[in-house]
Amino acid sequence: MKSERLIALLFTLQARRSATAAELAAVLEVSERTILRDVTALQAAGVPLWSEPGRGGGIRLLDGWRTRLDGLTAPEAAALFVSGVPTALADLGLGAAIVTAQSKLLATLPSGARERAAQLAERFHLDAPGWFHRAEPPTHLADIATAVWEQRRTKIAYRRGETVVDRVLDPLGLVLKAGVWYLVAGVDETTRSYRVARIVSAEITGEVFERPAGFDLAGFWTESSAAFDRTLWRERVRLRVSGRALVYLRHHTEIGAVEEALAHAGPPDAEGWIELDLPVESLHVAEHQLVALGDQIEVLDPPSLRAAIAAVGARMAARNA
Repeated sequence: MKSERLIALLFTLQARRSATAAELAAVLEVSERTILRDVTALQAAGVPLWSEPGRGGGIRLLDGWRTRLDGLTAPEAAALFVSGVPTALADLGLGAAIVTAQSKLLATLPSGARERAAQLAERFHLDAPGWFHRAEPPTHLADIATAVWEQRRTKIAYRRGETVVDRVLDPLGLVLKAGVWYLVAGVDETTRSYRVARIVSAEITGEVFERPAGFDLAGFWTESSAAFDRTLWRERVRLRVSGRALVYLRHHTEIGAVEEALAHAGPPDAEGWIELDLPVESLHVAEHQLVALGDQIEVLDPPSLRAAIAAVGARMAARNA
């Protein structure tokens, strides 16, 4: 988007003070002609830019001039880069910060960019929880977020089933997944995830901990989520599936399981059907998932699941005869 590119160009020049159109085009991944048009747009908005021809020349920003975007405080700047919705930011205690940051940003942007920002707010909305699910009330989320920011060791009481256990954690990060907040924390020389809504109490201690060198929150979450999915796949079933059913198989079973099955599947037969081994949580779950595909799927193994699917089909036929 042009407004985002103009801001990126402005900050790039503010950091470098001078750069050629070719250098700026390479950084922003646009053409040199686009850079020259953007420079003209910034000049029209009152930014003191000019071009110096010849060897060693380039596009320069007036020495000492800085955009008023630098007036953002640290919490406001952090709020701008948090990916999520305003309600999620409010849960983290950044509600006021995002409002203030947006006001400063809108006051500083050129009129065209201001209008674009307003249009985005009018036209796009992110609703994180899935259908028929409500976001959990994160009672202790603000305290946990503080512990994450300040790297403070934290004592929690955590509800696990019918019991409550005590833990001393090193809070490393927070993840919002489908409307549910999770705390990623170090405990007993391991890294684990805790559902924030199950934290009964949280006490931030005065002890500061050291974050593990090179810890990657996004990478950890991706790997741990995949490992969790694999623990749910306790059974495997062999299926013969039509090309049409392959489209819908992803909607009725786990996407990761389907991708794993397809990676090891053979070529289609003369009818365009393929055989694959699909990981499933249990045969009972697989039965309820696969009946949705009707006559576009055939269970080859195990025999018990094949019989169960056939029985469901017979009952459906009798009921709707």
